[in-house]
Amino acid sequence: MKQIKNDIEKGACVLGMELGSTRIKLVLLGSDHRPVASGSYHWENHLEDGIWTYSLEEAWKGIQEGYRSLSFEVEEKYHVKIKTLKAIGVSAMMHGYLPFDKNGNLLSKFCTWRNTNTAEAADILTDKLQFQIPLRWSVAHLYQNILRNESHVRQLHYITTLAGYVHWKLTGEKVLGVNDASGMFPVDTETHDYDAEKIRIFDQMIRDKEYHWRLKEILPNVLYAGEYAGKLTEEGAKRIDPGGTLQPGIPLCPPEGDAGTGMVATNSIGTGQGNISAGTSMFAMIVLDKALSQPYPEVDMVVTPDGKNVAMIHCNNGSSDIDAWANVFWEFIKAMKMEYTYEDIIGVIYAKAAEGSSDCGDIYNYNCLSGEPVSKIETGRPMLVRKPESIFSFANFSRSLLYGAVAGLKTGIESLIENEKLEIKNLVGHGGFFKTSGAGQQIMASALHIPVSTLYNADLGGPNGMAILAAYMAERDEGESLEDFLSGKIYRGISFETVLPDEEECRKMNQYMKNYTRGLEAERAAANIV
Repeated sequence: MKQIKNDIEKGACVLGMELGSTRIKLVLLGSDHRPVASGSYHWENHLEDGIWTYSLEEAWKGIQEGYRSLSFEVEEKYHVKIKTLKAIGVSAMMHGYLPFDKNGNLLSKFCTWRNTNTAEAADILTDKLQFQIPLRWSVAHLYQNILRNESHVRQLHYITTLAGYVHWKLTGEKVLGVNDASGMFPVDTETHDYDAEKIRIFDQMIRDKEYHWRLKEILPNVLYAGEYAGKLTEEGAKRIDPGGTLQPGIPLCPPEGDAGTGMVATNSIGTGQGNISAGTSMFAMIVLDKALSQPYPEVDMVVTPDGKNVAMIHCNNGSSDIDAWANVFWEFIKAMKMEYTYEDIIGVIYAKAAEGSSDCGDIYNYNCLSGEPVSKIETGRPMLVRKPESIFSFANFSRSLLYGAVAGLKTGIESLIENEKLEIKNLVGHGGFFKTSGAGQQIMASALHIPVSTLYNADLGGPNGMAILAAYMAERDEGESLEDFLSGKIYRGISFETVLPDEEECRKMNQYMKNYTRGLEAERAAANIV
């Protein structure tokens, strides 16, 4: 306690914040890189005029509320106030589209990664650039707006991601970490910048529009892990702490995407390593020793925060439907005037899922709240299907929710392994899916037929990884790589809990998935229901 108090008083702590899909989370690390306090704020995306979006005003409210609760915990535990910090790092959901004019005004709704209305643009760009451009990438949103002749495109001066936006407002710097940047437009790891030839092709594609801008002029500058990315301005300090206790001048590291921070939080940035981020969305990141032999619709090519090639299998839908059902049960519990929390219900769902049959009693949960490109689902329609003779127990139902959450990821990873002959020896999981001990980790391992490991703080994930990136910028020795920093100073002596696939369960899940895949036709047809 004395050491932590001393760290806070001397400004030796680092702060990581992440604007995730359902929570804005902040974590404070001490000089030993262990969490000493945290804060959070719950928010949700909403469908507005057919666009999945969040309010930027709520983003700032969430940052302030999260920081307020973190500061309160610090004062309660350590009897000291946070005045300054060694470094700060900002992370958020990757991809999406935030366009601004020359005065910094937002020109359209913030389009998140969840939007799948860019199919035409993504297909054209993939063909012209000879590079897989996913629906959710920033350049797909930009080009779709160009194809629609949206008037705001002529006023563009800057486009960025959510992390890039928050960092810009805190520091005045229009920069982005390379992992997040690689989800806006393809990057070239040799030049440490956007792919110049692909930039040229894009500019040629829109030459007849006679815009006042060229693509690179409106994109954030690319920075790598460990680089200095500006300092907290007076205005920025008040955006975090309106009370004015937090002082300006604190250095910030490059803002990153939640995929990159997840890799750091699981020590999975070395070649051949991989991790799974399992929350509202669900994705796996596999670090490659060479580029893939060809593009695949199920696989995105991005990079680690220090620039290594990564195969990313991204599913728009993860635990959202689990959360939706938990909320229904919570409403029932409240109506019955019973004293249980929402977290209690989530825990029961995961615990009972472990008791369910390996075939879920022939119950099928399609968790598509939004479109799901991996499964070729254009429009989301969450759906539960069972036969008259299905064994409709709570345990089987709960297990079907978890199966539905991992189904898309299983499809994408199996396709990658089969086509590229990859051997994935282990995946490290983090996120809410792994918070409850047992069920999530075992189901994931058996679904993918790959051992799955977790750390003691599996649920902290992104903000913890972002704080570590901030520490790397502030503390690294000259020439020290991020990989060496993680293995030598962060994860030395920390053990992982590993669960192996259950062979019988693997066999039954493969059979289950055949029926599940056939049922996707019903999921697609359900989109016609108003």
